[in-house]
Amino acid sequence: MSGGRFEHALAAFLRQEFGASVAAIIGFVDILIEDARRPDLADCLADLQRMREGGVQLSALIEEAVASGAASDASLRTHLRHELRTPLNAIKGYGELLAEEARDRGWNISLADLEKVLGLADRLLGEIDRIVEVPATQPIDIVGNVLQSIRPLGEAGLADPAAVASRILVVDDNEANRDLLSRRLVREGYYVTTAENGAAALALTAAEDFDLVLLDLMMPGMSGFEVLRRLKADAGTRHVPVIMISALDELDSAVRCIEAGADDYLPKPFNPVLLRARIGASLEKKRLLDELRAEKERSEALLLNILPGSIVERMRKGETVIADRIPEATVLFSDLVDFTSLSARLAPEETVKLLGLLFSQFDDLAIRYGLETIKTIGDGYMATGGILEVRPESAIAAAEMALSMLEAVKAAGDAIDEQLQLRIGIHTGGPMVAGVLGTHKIAYDVWGDTVNTAKRMETYGLPGHVHVSAATRQALGDAFRFEPRTLQDVKGKGSMQTFLLYRWS
Repeated sequence: MSGGRFEHALAAFLRQEFGASVAAIIGFVDILIEDARRPDLADCLADLQRMREGGVQLSALIEEAVASGAASDASLRTHLRHELRTPLNAIKGYGELLAEEARDRGWNISLADLEKVLGLADRLLGEIDRIVEVPATQPIDIVGNVLQSIRPLGEAGLADPAAVASRILVVDDNEANRDLLSRRLVREGYYVTTAENGAAALALTAAEDFDLVLLDLMMPGMSGFEVLRRLKADAGTRHVPVIMISALDELDSAVRCIEAGADDYLPKPFNPVLLRARIGASLEKKRLLDELRAEKERSEALLLNILPGSIVERMRKGETVIADRIPEATVLFSDLVDFTSLSARLAPEETVKLLGLLFSQFDDLAIRYGLETIKTIGDGYMATGGILEVRPESAIAAAEMALSMLEAVKAAGDAIDEQLQLRIGIHTGGPMVAGVLGTHKIAYDVWGDTVNTAKRMETYGLPGHVHVSAATRQALGDAFRFEPRTLQDVKGKGSMQTFLLYRWS
């Protein structure tokens, strides 16, 4: 058919066939409006008026298209196709909601007339695609039938109770579309927020947490695709699933959105069962991913309780054997005096609770003074300074921590009416070796003469005191007060000059 004859035929189709169906829609809706002018059907009127407004808008669009010759230009026909679908989607959406509510509430309206309107809307939606032939496909289902395999859905079924509290953001520049989609989602039990444009959507997602975004593709100003791109580029929102919605069911648009990070793509008008399933599948996918993310965070937190942060980072980068030679560091050992007899007097849960409290306080002190907790053995505690990074003041930090540990233990003993005392030993020296041991039960540990000497300082120390070696005394300078002890005959070391450490009073 020649171009002129095609345009003439298309204009005739719009005016006669399409126009006649629109007139029929308006006619049936007018009848329904007349029937609904009763007090018991007042809730129907607003939706019926919206359906009629959609019909009037369709008539105006048809007349405008015929008068302006929009059918003669391919790009204008594509635009016309989108424009015609918008009011039709509103007619179909409000009609389906009315039909559902009429059945649920027992409203005495003509369901037969309502079904005729819906049938005409469906037929016109099909005819619109003949105006401009575009490659179309069924919506791309990224998650397949995940939801149906997890929890079967009936047409009248509500959302899964676990997902009822989910928050969904609906983004669409068309008020009727926002209203329809929001009402349907609220009926399913979701919390719904709406945005009329891309800028508003980005502002909302930056300020609030959402479980899902339903995003219109074709919006003036910032397109839905640009909003999607920005959401996925932001670390704070990239994990939020996004379902793209559009009046144009086009393969290229769907693929482009999926490649940009969208979880799914749905055409308007929505099939209620399909919409429910797609939303449920996306929320289920997010729930599973959130659980995996939380489990990963718990695992990392546990790992950081076992290993220093810098060592964990090296393991992430692929180091399989971690072993370092440390030229010099300060090592602190502590031990609760006569804890064996104390634990015999206490109930097992009280013993564990006491040790947990003390070691938590010691860990907090290590963080405060910039030291690294290495391990606990029974009621013993070991910390170091200068192992992971060179710290000239590590001896001072260890001394401050030791004196604070004595205070914490005394306070804990007073609280349970027991005399609790620590012996603490500190030595500064090197070299030593530090590294990660084990595969199933991994641990970070240090070895060398410095470690052994620090342990000897604790063993040969006095209850309630901090016992330091001459090397540590020299490293501390005049920062603390020292009391020389008589020469100590230390096992494996021989005779040693050692000191008790105090704060200046």
